[in-house]
Amino acid sequence: MAVAKIKQKQSGSEIDIGLAAKARKDVAAALSHVLADTYTLQVKTQYYHWNVTGENFQALHTLFGTQYEELAAAVDEVAERIRAVGHNAPGTFESFLGLTSLKEDKFLPNGWQGMVHSLVAAHEAVTRTVREKLAIVQKAGDEGTADLLIRRLQDHEKAAWFLRSHL
Repeated sequence: MAVAKIKQKQSGSEIDIGLAAKARKDVAAALSHVLADTYTLQVKTQYYHWNVTGENFQALHTLFGTQYEELAAAVDEVAERIRAVGHNAPGTFESFLGLTSLKEDKFLPNGWQGMVHSLVAAHEAVTRTVREKLAIVQKAGDEGTADLLIRRLQDHEKAAWFLRSHL
């Protein structure tokens, strides 16, 4: 009776999740752009949360707070997915600014309406980024990451709708 030899993998050094190394690299690169957009939007939303004023203060302060907390959770989820496919997640302001499609606020917009318009535009920009990167992830055959991106897409569309409802 022959005994089958089992190839031992080096503990933690090889990744065998059904995606080729190039596919994992492409997925990580796509996710890095989504991470940068999400983080930049989180910072923008928190900035507005701290500084909103006017007749809609309470409603917008609460909405912005809820949204930046949800974005913080999303940042963590996207970064962890990058790690799960075997790559390091970007994590510096410089790297995020080099990857994001959003512009950093140099000054606060005029009034709460300006903040809401800015956040609607930012969520729409992130939605476009997610759609673009979803195509790359689907081409790579990574259903797990595609699922994450579809959820991100839905969350950004809903956030933009909530914000538009204040205008």
